Amino acid sequence: MSDQEVSNKQVALKNYVTGFPKESDMQIITTNTIKLRVPEGTKDAVLVKNLYLSCDPYMRECMSAGDGGFSSFELGKPLTGYGVAKILDSTHPNYKKGDLAWGFTGWEEYSLIVSPRILIKIEHTDVPLSYYTGILGMPGMTAYAGFYEICTPKKGEYVYISAASGAVGQIVGQFAKLLGCYVVGSAGSKEKVDLLKNKFGFDEAFNYKEEPDLTAALKRYFPEGIDIYFENVGGKMLDAVLANMRNLGRIAACGMISQYNLEKHEGVHNLTLIVWKQIRMQGFLAGSYYHLYPKFLEMVLPYIKQGKIVYVEDKAEGLESGPTSLLSLFTGQNVGKKLLVVARE
Repeated sequence: MSDQEVSNKQVALKNYVTGFPKESDMQIITTNTIKLRVPEGTKDAVLVKNLYLSCDPYMRECMSAGDGGFSSFELGKPLTGYGVAKILDSTHPNYKKGDLAWGFTGWEEYSLIVSPRILIKIEHTDVPLSYYTGILGMPGMTAYAGFYEICTPKKGEYVYISAASGAVGQIVGQFAKLLGCYVVGSAGSKEKVDLLKNKFGFDEAFNYKEEPDLTAALKRYFPEGIDIYFENVGGKMLDAVLANMRNLGRIAACGMISQYNLEKHEGVHNLTLIVWKQIRMQGFLAGSYYHLYPKFLEMVLPYIKQGKIVYVEDKAEGLESGPTSLLSLFTGQNVGKKLLVVARE
């Protein structure tokens, strides 16, 4: 491998965030360079070229100083997150030059990853590579684990998904339909509601912003109540759902995006219903289920190839679009899975 040194554009965190993040909390750094090989004597490392980077809501937690559920980004250093990368050099026994992989990387053109935490080799390249930031990556595993492992769904059950047109929700809804469930999703615009019904095949969908009373809205769509709630929103939505859950209902708590930018989190008032209705609510992280990844691929790849599952992406070009793209998740401007195209190989 040559000792060639190239410039390495990066998106870094400039300030720790309280409340709503701003573009000025991040910065584009254009002055750094990197050698395109693993430094002499560095074991178990890979030098990668980043192709696609994933914009995910959990990253908001990493932008705050202190003790969220995730460790904070370092000021002045590139953000880190899920991405798809090509391996240019390796001293790691599991990866060789030319391999493609998805997993944890930096928000920069090239990354040196020592002892990779999550880096999964891509074996199937007959689907779009960008899918490995979405349906074939962490969001896909999140949908799979939350729906099948935690909610133990049965044919004919009533399923509700909030933030249903996002990276994870759109997959959960299609899994539920393929199983023969009745599926309703909510989203924040007419365009997204149309997508849920016409592209993803949900039975019903509604714009939560047009519903002054969420409890009544859910009662309208679920006169018999809800068996399974895939939770992405939290706050008032969770309260309304609890009021509409059926006995022995299951809630997979995947995220609570309504709370991430609040300095003081909202309370939930209907929690006693978990007792009376014997509801099971469980939080989970995709990372605890990656051992099921081969089993997941076996199920989902044929569905994608047969057109039984479709996936909508919202791509932005270049690292410069990073800050705007990440913030779009919290203003509802993204339609589908938000990702950055850093390079096309």
